[in-house]
Amino acid sequence: MKDQNTEAKEFIVDIKGAVVHPGIYHVRPDDRVIDGITLAGGLTKKADRNKVNLAQKVADEMVIYVPVKGEEGVNSLSNPMGSEGGERPVQDGVEKVNINTADEQKMQDLPGIGPAKAKAIILYREENGPFKSLDDLTNVSGIGDKSLEKIKPAATLN
Repeated sequence: MKDQNTEAKEFIVDIKGAVVHPGIYHVRPDDRVIDGITLAGGLTKKADRNKVNLAQKVADEMVIYVPVKGEEGVNSLSNPMGSEGGERPVQDGVEKVNINTADEQKMQDLPGIGPAKAKAIILYREENGPFKSLDDLTNVSGIGDKSLEKIKPAATLN
């Protein structure tokens, strides 16, 4: 596990799609997606800016994909951290959290999940193995049906 006292001085992101200069860029940890796109020369005229959350904070190893207008079924933002070799799924501009691999900090990106519930989810996972269904989160102390409904759109198992 990473030492939380050490902070990265820069992240490396891969910017693709409808940007002027696609490529690998070095960004600051407090940068947003729009900052990375600006480094890549900005959006092209064909870019569908409505499919990208320009305000989202960047993460190390993030892939920022800007689709062209009319392009369907494309994940615009993904981050392979926390999953084994694959990109973290993104739906409706929301980066999904893998509840089977996320660390305590990433788990807190889920709606309504603070430090205590994040620890409880991880403890449950360690004691019972990977979650087989998102509904299994209700087995975790402090997570009921109402909490689960808020969490489901932002969570994934893979």
